[in-house]
Amino acid sequence: MRNYFLLVLFLFPVSVFFSQSQSATRLSTSKKFKTLDSLLQSEVNGDKIPGAVIQVKKGKQVLFQRAYGLSQKYNAQHQLLSNPELTSLEHLYDLASLTKVVGTTTAIMLLVDQKQIGLDDPVGKYVPAFTRAEKSQITIRHLLSHSSGLREWYPLYYRASNKQETYQLIGELPLAFPVGKQRRYSDLGFVLLGQIIEQVSKLPLEQFLDQQVFKPLGMLHTTYNPLRKGSFNKIAATSHGNPYEKRMVYDPSLGFTVKEIDPKQWDGWRNYTLKGEVNDGNTWYANGGISGAAGLFSTVGDLQKLVDMLQAKGKIGERQFISAQTIEQFLYKDQFNNGLGWMMDPANPVMKNAPTGTFAHTGFTGTSIVVVPQSNISVIMLINRQNMGLSAKGTYYDLGPLRQKVIAAVLKL
Repeated sequence: MRNYFLLVLFLFPVSVFFSQSQSATRLSTSKKFKTLDSLLQSEVNGDKIPGAVIQVKKGKQVLFQRAYGLSQKYNAQHQLLSNPELTSLEHLYDLASLTKVVGTTTAIMLLVDQKQIGLDDPVGKYVPAFTRAEKSQITIRHLLSHSSGLREWYPLYYRASNKQETYQLIGELPLAFPVGKQRRYSDLGFVLLGQIIEQVSKLPLEQFLDQQVFKPLGMLHTTYNPLRKGSFNKIAATSHGNPYEKRMVYDPSLGFTVKEIDPKQWDGWRNYTLKGEVNDGNTWYANGGISGAAGLFSTVGDLQKLVDMLQAKGKIGERQFISAQTIEQFLYKDQFNNGLGWMMDPANPVMKNAPTGTFAHTGFTGTSIVVVPQSNISVIMLINRQNMGLSAKGTYYDLGPLRQKVIAAVLKL
């Protein structure tokens, strides 16, 4: 009987299908949503993911909104929880790299719009370590477009234990690629953008985002370090420590090992299930849970508010929060087929074959946002895939095929 109860609890989805004008109208039998529904439900039923939240909005109408499965399925010993919690629309998810666009890119948009910084300003104008040699060529635009030449990743916590040490270390690291010649997705570049936001605003990054971005947008459930706030009790669990990141340090086949670092010289790895602590190691171990690259937690409803503002060309209701011109600057394809901060390459699985102008981003934990301006439609999907643990190959479940099927189904609505 107990096993039967757990099975029912695991499989039973929490559903809300509604339009803003008819919130009580249930559309669960509508054929056009069955594909989306079955895609997510089959992933949960097939033990691929513990749970998920999805929301599809067109214009001012939410077309499809649903929560599936569990907010945590396994403990750190990969044992099924005896009393698992259903996922809900109110759960906070670790956004991982969605932080780069939800927080950091939006903050830079705002500062550019206020003419406090310029996209082609040299980074050295704000960070003295970038006034020398090749680094003097790097601009804010290079950081946003991942073409600065900075390393893609570095285990900062081996040499830094706080924000100040992190900023100093990034300033000291040599460039890995020529400036402006290629797009190499870099976490370090967005940590540096966080430093610039602090330098210009004279506020800690988390305070600037809270005061100047999240509160004006009404994103009251978007925050760093939610456990420290005391008011958030619904949070989806992610990984069991940082096993994949540890592998990045130890396993040279992944291409991230650093010659000047002995993997054994630091051993502060977490060994418990993360729930309300950011998964990203550099953000947690070296930056107190706060960085421009990762660390934000949010809900599907809050993320929709940011998307709505972007869709409305910078407006919040009747108020112009960011000018349409600035929004267009950031959502214009560059020579690397992407925007500033946001991805725009239609070859990317998350927006495969979407029409011109589509922009999107993903997060390592399993989160994603896709916006299709041509259809005035958006898709927000929050999945905590890491709670399933690493596969036998030492990787997390690949959400690429699911994301591709989801956007294909949405484009047919």
